[in-house]
Amino acid sequence: MSRAVIGMLVGMALAFAGWFGGFGAFLLVAALGVVGGVLGRLVDEGTDWREFLTGGDRRPR
Repeated sequence: MSRAVIGMLVGMALAFAGWFGGFGAFLLVAALGVVGGVLGRLVDEGTDWREFLTGGDRRPR
């Protein structure tokens, strides 16, 4: 599945949550989507969570 399709599905899910559940549901769906995305990336790449939190600076010091 392409990233464009995934982005479209996420946008639709957020729109439905905002429309039917209000702003609180919109924020809950957005937060859980971020958590799911982070966990999915960690599982796919086998990355240590500390490396994920440090950001894009991957140069050795």
